[in-house]
Amino acid sequence: GQTLEARVFSGIFPRNCVEVREVLDDTTPEANGSVIPELDHGASGSKVPNGYALGNQTSPQHRKSVRRIGSLQGSPRDKRPFAPTDVQDLGIEQVQNQSVSNRAPRGPNLSRQLSHRSMQSTRSQEVGVHSSPTGVHTKDQPPAPVPMLKIGDETPTSLSEPLVDEIASCLREWHSKDLHEMLLSRRYVALEQLATLIRRLDVLRRQLLHGVFTTKELAQKREEAVWHLVKGNKLLGGEVIVRDSKHRGRLLTSNDSAVEMAKLQSTMALLDQPPVTPSETVNLRHLMLEMKEFSHCSLEAPLVSICLCTRSMGEGPIALTETFTISIPTSNETEQENRPSRQKTLFTDLTSTDIGLTPGPNADLFIVVKVYAIQTIDEAPPQSTRKESQADTSPSPSASRDNVAPAAQSLRRGRQSLMWAQRQFGSTRRRNPPDLQTPLASRNGSTVKSIQDRSRPNTPQSLRPSTGQGSSNVRRLVAVGILSAKDVVGQVRSKEQRLTLWTPAVNSGSQHYASADLELLLAEFVPSVSGRYMQSASFGHIDVGLQAFSSPDADQLISKTPTLLQGICQTPKLSFSGAPDKARSDIYVTMSEACLPMKALLSHPERGPVPLPQDLDYDNLQLTLEVRKKSGERIERCIHPDSNSPGVTAWRTMAVERGRNWDQIVKLVLPEADVPEAHIVISIANAPGFPFALCWMPLWEQDAFIRDGPHMPLLYLYDKVTSSSDKGRGAYLALPWNSRAKDNTAKDEAFTGPVATLKLQTFLCSTVFSQDRVLAGLLKWREQSEEQLLGFLRQLTFVPETDIVKIVDDLLDALFGILVQNAGKEEYEDLVFNGLVTILGIIHDRRFNLGPLIDRYTESRFDYPFATPCLIRSYLRILARPADPQNSRRLHATIKVGRQMLRFITTARIKQKAKEDAIGVSNDLSFRRDYRNIFSALEAVMRDPSPILVGSKTLIVQHLHSWLPSGNDTFSEDEVYEIVSSFLGACSAVQGKLILYKLLLILHLSNPTTFSQDSLRERFAASSDSWMEPYWGVSESSSNQWRDQIRICCSILSAQAEAYGISVARGFVKIVESYQYILRVGHGRPAKEALEMMFPASHPFPTRSLSSPSSFDEPLVELAALLSSCTGTDMLEALSRLGAERVNVISAVLDVLSSILEGHAFPHEWLSLHIYYHRSALHILETLHKTMTTNFLPLPEEADDFNTALWSKFFGTLLKVVGSKTLALETFAEQKRRAVWKIAGDVREQGADLLRRSWEAIGWESSTDDQRRYGVPRIGGYQVQYVPSLVAPIVGLCLSVHEGLRRTAVRVLQTMIISEWTLSEDLSVIETEMIDCLDHTFTSRNFAESVTQKLFVTELLDLFEPLARIPGDGLWQAIKVLVSTTDELLDLFAAVHSPEINEAVRIMQILQLMDYLRDMRKEAIFIRYVHQLADVQSQSQHPTEAGLAIRLHAALYQWTSTPVTALVDPTFPDQTSFERKEQLYFEMIKHFEEGAAWDCALASYKELADQYEHHLYDFVKLARTQHSMARIYESIARGERQSRRFFKVQYRGLGFSDALRDKDFIFQGESSERQTAFADRLREQHPAAQIIPSGDVEDLEGQFLHISSVAPYRDLQHLLYQQSKVPQSVREYVLQSSPSRFAVTSQRHSPATGVENQWIEKTVYTTAEAFPTILGRSEIISTEVLHLTPLQTAVERTSRKTTEMSALHKHINDGDDSALSTLVESFKTSTDPTALASVSQYRDLLPPPPPEPEDEDDESIPEERPLDPMQNALKQALLDHASTLRQCLSLISDPELQVSLSRSLASTFAPEMALLAPPAATTTSRPSTAGYGVQTPSLPPSRGSSSDLPLPTPLSNGITALPQSSGSDPPPPIPRTRSRLSLSFLKPPAAKTNGAGTDQPDGSASRTTLGDEFHSNGSYSHSNSNGAFSHNQNASAESQQHLLSRPGTGGRLKSMSSNRADEEGEAERPMTAQSGVSGRSGRVKKRLSLLGIGKGSVRSRTGTGKAPVSAVVEEE
Repeated sequence: GQTLEARVFSGIFPRNCVEVREVLDDTTPEANGSVIPELDHGASGSKVPNGYALGNQTSPQHRKSVRRIGSLQGSPRDKRPFAPTDVQDLGIEQVQNQSVSNRAPRGPNLSRQLSHRSMQSTRSQEVGVHSSPTGVHTKDQPPAPVPMLKIGDETPTSLSEPLVDEIASCLREWHSKDLHEMLLSRRYVALEQLATLIRRLDVLRRQLLHGVFTTKELAQKREEAVWHLVKGNKLLGGEVIVRDSKHRGRLLTSNDSAVEMAKLQSTMALLDQPPVTPSETVNLRHLMLEMKEFSHCSLEAPLVSICLCTRSMGEGPIALTETFTISIPTSNETEQENRPSRQKTLFTDLTSTDIGLTPGPNADLFIVVKVYAIQTIDEAPPQSTRKESQADTSPSPSASRDNVAPAAQSLRRGRQSLMWAQRQFGSTRRRNPPDLQTPLASRNGSTVKSIQDRSRPNTPQSLRPSTGQGSSNVRRLVAVGILSAKDVVGQVRSKEQRLTLWTPAVNSGSQHYASADLELLLAEFVPSVSGRYMQSASFGHIDVGLQAFSSPDADQLISKTPTLLQGICQTPKLSFSGAPDKARSDIYVTMSEACLPMKALLSHPERGPVPLPQDLDYDNLQLTLEVRKKSGERIERCIHPDSNSPGVTAWRTMAVERGRNWDQIVKLVLPEADVPEAHIVISIANAPGFPFALCWMPLWEQDAFIRDGPHMPLLYLYDKVTSSSDKGRGAYLALPWNSRAKDNTAKDEAFTGPVATLKLQTFLCSTVFSQDRVLAGLLKWREQSEEQLLGFLRQLTFVPETDIVKIVDDLLDALFGILVQNAGKEEYEDLVFNGLVTILGIIHDRRFNLGPLIDRYTESRFDYPFATPCLIRSYLRILARPADPQNSRRLHATIKVGRQMLRFITTARIKQKAKEDAIGVSNDLSFRRDYRNIFSALEAVMRDPSPILVGSKTLIVQHLHSWLPSGNDTFSEDEVYEIVSSFLGACSAVQGKLILYKLLLILHLSNPTTFSQDSLRERFAASSDSWMEPYWGVSESSSNQWRDQIRICCSILSAQAEAYGISVARGFVKIVESYQYILRVGHGRPAKEALEMMFPASHPFPTRSLSSPSSFDEPLVELAALLSSCTGTDMLEALSRLGAERVNVISAVLDVLSSILEGHAFPHEWLSLHIYYHRSALHILETLHKTMTTNFLPLPEEADDFNTALWSKFFGTLLKVVGSKTLALETFAEQKRRAVWKIAGDVREQGADLLRRSWEAIGWESSTDDQRRYGVPRIGGYQVQYVPSLVAPIVGLCLSVHEGLRRTAVRVLQTMIISEWTLSEDLSVIETEMIDCLDHTFTSRNFAESVTQKLFVTELLDLFEPLARIPGDGLWQAIKVLVSTTDELLDLFAAVHSPEINEAVRIMQILQLMDYLRDMRKEAIFIRYVHQLADVQSQSQHPTEAGLAIRLHAALYQWTSTPVTALVDPTFPDQTSFERKEQLYFEMIKHFEEGAAWDCALASYKELADQYEHHLYDFVKLARTQHSMARIYESIARGERQSRRFFKVQYRGLGFSDALRDKDFIFQGESSERQTAFADRLREQHPAAQIIPSGDVEDLEGQFLHISSVAPYRDLQHLLYQQSKVPQSVREYVLQSSPSRFAVTSQRHSPATGVENQWIEKTVYTTAEAFPTILGRSEIISTEVLHLTPLQTAVERTSRKTTEMSALHKHINDGDDSALSTLVESFKTSTDPTALASVSQYRDLLPPPPPEPEDEDDESIPEERPLDPMQNALKQALLDHASTLRQCLSLISDPELQVSLSRSLASTFAPEMALLAPPAATTTSRPSTAGYGVQTPSLPPSRGSSSDLPLPTPLSNGITALPQSSGSDPPPPIPRTRSRLSLSFLKPPAAKTNGAGTDQPDGSASRTTLGDEFHSNGSYSHSNSNGAFSHNQNASAESQQHLLSRPGTGGRLKSMSSNRADEEGEAERPMTAQSGVSGRSGRVKKRLSLLGIGKGSVRSRTGTGKAPVSAVVEEE
């Protein structure tokens, strides 16, 4: 952040790191070798070596850096011959006419020169900026910089290489905006992807900056960088910015084509990679393979053979290419022999089928590596000695190399060729052939003697091997390696890989076996006896480098990649890749296997079948191959065993065992003249012995080359008969070469029987010879008879295409020769024509790329000028009968090749015309007529309605555009136009898909090459409009074809605009109509899974699948792009021609613009296109403004004619453009800000100007007084029509940060205010609209600063400032009120929507805003914020507060039937006020129940129940409401809600706002929230605050918080303290419900002298609101200090101890056993009378009981002194405490401890236990009356108690009982289980168990009566004396007995009576303590005896579910 100091550095720096800005010198410095060459401003785009370019193609950074040039100081530049090249490489510019100094300058520089970067950046042709020598721009100024530009954002390379700055901008934005957020949100997968993109982009940026790429690489890297940026933006935000790699990666702006923008935007937004357009040329794949390393240990002279193989599914591998052989050099060989060029090859011309990329069953491509090595063979003594041994004349296949070829060794090992130079064999071989002079050196200690060196005489004797004993060497296959190359070649990439070599497994102990799949492949090349393959220890692997290429021609690829491929050996395929374009004639022979079964017989011409020699083991079988002529002469050097060896004369295979295959392929390259006479002769021997058999096979048979495929020549015994010759001709030629006769052409070579044969295969790959007899006969057509020739022509259709394409040129020559020779003969002409159609039809076969070959033949080789009339006649004959079924197929095929056929016709005519000109004859008119007749016949076909012609019509329309260029050399463009126009006129009645093809024809004809004259282009464009007119726009029916027609029409307009420069505005009416049609019949933007490419040129439209569905509509995008291309002038002209329809068209245009801006066509994430349309929409609005101000602005006298709706649409669209969030640069990150500015510029400034002019245009001239008062030139008029409708959008513009737009909007608002005040003198309408606008604006947008939002308030006041000088001006007063309201609202809205505040502060701000809105009577906005607040609270897990917020909404309605309007946000239908409020209550109660706010829920239920009972009389809803309330009461009784915690917070310090400073609040926390956790939560709201230990802080700067815990204040005067045996949960609920007073013990006095002197001081805080509250807090409004008396202290402490014991009891019941020890300790403390903490000592504060009467016979009862309320409260508190302790005893499982604690309890709390213990049972007689005169027993202590006994003792049967005690101990109770302590009236009616509705064990009927049920609770005894009980007493005995006798009646009556008793008892509570205790002693036994009917625990009877609000809503 510090300012950089100016520093100077001296030294030597890299040239790329230095930028020379200015050079001050008269001359150019050239010292120390530095060079600054001269400039040539006139030159541009100079060529630079190595692919570099200057000018507008590359930047200065792409040129070579400055390199020091020798020590040339002082030498002139012209003396260096390499200076110009260096000048171009350096790319440094210099001012012209500067001389070069011969010495280094040392004085001060006097002249200025621009640096090379500055000069070149200004010389950019694209930007158009030029520089003068002084550095001043003399022409167009550069564009304005991006707003908020920082240093470093723009670099000098931005013009020459825009991607450098674009990448930097993106990386900065990603780092500052997204990187940290991704880390915090733990999006690690996306973060890894982003990191990868950043690394790649950073490397690309540096490479672009330093210029390390060639021109081709630069284009690729630019595209790669652009798509990396797209991928990163989609990964982070989804917004896609279009950068065009074809324009150096710059941003496309509004100056570019909208069509191109739409194309790029759609592909970048939807695709993950750039779409690859299929090329018409077939790009073949090529694979470069280089052997890096071969790991072997003990191999002798290893030879590596490499080839490619392909394997289809279910088939074996097939050799695909020739073999490339590498001879591994030994250590004693020179490095030159091991140069890398000899270890790499290029496998060429691989097709997609070869690789396996075509649809269908895919093939696999493999690299097969075979390793051969020399093995030694021990020779055995021969069984028979030949008198004369022959010398082997086979040379090495690598004669030109120093290393040897596969299996081509010295022929000294007792072997001979077939025709050696022996007189007895009649050999005529010449002596000393040059190919026999390659010696084989002994390698790695081989025992074989080498051949004599090259200086040794080459005598026949010296070449003959020895056949004696010894040892010899043969070459064998030792290992095979297989590697898949499909991925590398298919993806065109490079890869280095290790290839493992495998050998047949012979040792089962090896652990390195090949996989099962690999073994299946290996078995095809090298069989294994064990079936397994292992990696040998002698050699392990070969490291190879693979690199794939894609190029149509291998030679071109090598020339373009000289560094990598120069001098490389090409290994071609064994077949053609399509149609051959180069001459080639190769014959491939594959040596497969020698069929030598055990009893095989060799053939012999004299001896017949001869057995195989028995003295041979046949373990080293080798073949020797030669090619000879019929004369016996050998064809020299014609055998090529591999691709990198020269031809040899004789070749020998490797050695194999009998039954194994050689699988070696050799190529025969023979002279063309020798092929018909050539044959191959092969000898077979068992090395190193003499050949024992031979065979031969002709290569030419029956006037054609021998057919491809397998052949099986017969093996003849090698002897004098078979190997002799007659005048050089071998005797074997007289023998049949196979097992069938010579004259039998249907060969069956598989039939061999026991005869020995040789399996081999041949394959012809030749452009000269053919294997087909028909083709061979046609090529020699002059030698054929007429009948034979016609037969061949008829059979041509059936010839395979693969044979035709090989000799297509010669075949065409033959056909045209036949045609010319037989001109005028209809049969010949038609047959030749059909043959031509057959050949040309192969063009459409994708296997062959025949089209270029036909074109080349037509241009360069075709020379048959007199073929024209013949072809035309045949063509017309086919077209004459189009509907003929037999002729329609020929017509169909002819139309497919119509372009090539017409090309032959016109080319022949051109050559014919040249001949006619030479002899002075002209036949041009006749040709024109005939040629025109062809198109006339085509038009007749189009008019013919025959259904059979639909296919032909489709083909004609599809291909006609390709036929027209054929006539360009013959016809003028006017004539071509007439042909086109006439044909399209004939297509006027087409239907169905033909319409699409007709439109596509128009599209293809719109090519710029079709018409070059401007007049014809305009005519064609005008005609196109009429041709297209019926096929787009509005349609009566909706169909997909209509959409397709619209899309093709869009393509036509865009193509003509690009090719002809004709504006698309001529069709803008149809564009608008089509857009509205698609928008109307569509259903929004459909979600699509595929993209149909924009502006298609074919049908079906090309598609690309999407990775995820996206919503867009291609036709709408295209129509929007065309509408954006409409220029102003052309659009004005089009509008002026409309007439009366102009209004509707303008309105439609405005609707379309609004739709585009709203995103109906494409999502807003297509950022570049979305911004582009803002700019184009503004241009269109400018055009419409001119039209509307001219034609739709009537004079004041004609004001009724003013079109208010049209102008309203205009202003609405204009305000939508200028007020768009997309243009708010100030809120965007860097990358998006750059994009918006560069694409559209300052649209808001231009829009503001248009708004000002348009608004003033509809106003009227102001009077002089108005101008003086308001300063407004035009006011009122038609402006008043738009108040208040346009007030809201104008106020929205007033909030803009853009100064020009804001000032214009404030001016417009001023005129609105003046107009409204003038009309009504009231601004309430303006105020309402402004409030609504501010609310909507702040809700939908994110404003960063409130200061900028309030600027318009001051500006508005300044405009009305002159009114302030007028005393008492009403408008001024109204303005001040309006401004004040707006200012306050702005503050509130800004506070609510500020992104920097937390949720707690936001809730407070929302409440303040809601209060203000309620005062302003903005009900709709208030309601929306209410529910927004409820949503915030609900999401924060505060359901109670959410319910309180909804209650604010409910308070707006009354319980009446008044209708209320529907709401949108939130959604409410039209309802009555009652229904709306009821719905809100249901939602509110749901939140209350979720938050366990029982008091709030009950209050709401009671209000609903009151309405249902007394007003609506809906008892069904009332019953459901009461049921829900009962469920809540049950939940309260069960104690399901946990008590909340409360904290007192004091705010101190000047750092807090006025609303908090020096104030105290009570906060409500969670139930289990500790003070530290609450402090942390509060610290999050106030990060700068400090927590202080006390609230006493001086008035200092800062924020200080003091936090302390408080509890709800328990009022000891509450009547609840006068009641005993109230459940603890009920007590807590009653005392803590809706607390508004909170207390904390401030002082406690507990002296040891006794409880009479203790006291407590409490501080009680009173809050403004009772809890719960919406904010969860309430301000303390008063504080008081209370002093508790000893008696109050005792009550308070006893109650607290009871609560603690109850809490421990609950925890243990819930399974928390850890609280048991705490409970025991607390129990012991409470029951220890000597302990100070025991509450039993508080009994001393009660008055003593009255004394016992001294006389036992005295029956008078001493009178008790009445207790005051506080004493009674203490008595009840002690009683509750003792009852709680008794309940806790049941939790102790230790019997001894239980007995001990029971005794302590009985001793310490004896008075209380006496009251709790039931008295002894007494027998009472049943009254004789029918009434229920039964005394009611008292209620057990609590529902949850488990025992009523003070001293439980476990019995033998598991029942716990209290033992007998003496003295004051109560009598022993009746033993019972824990389950029998529950009260039966609290459970629902029990199921029948014994038929009487009871569940007694003995099955007897219940003795409990209804009266017993009503008297079951002692608390309700007073109420039972009245009401239901008295009613039952008056009932007759008979009726009562009848009721009791009915099964199940008793249970129902009990339930009804119990419920009624509960209700009555609830109404008369509370009761005094005396009433609850009096009369109890005499009724306890009877009560307990009658309460034995209930079983089960309390929990099982009461249920656990809450009463949801749905119980009430269900009925609705």
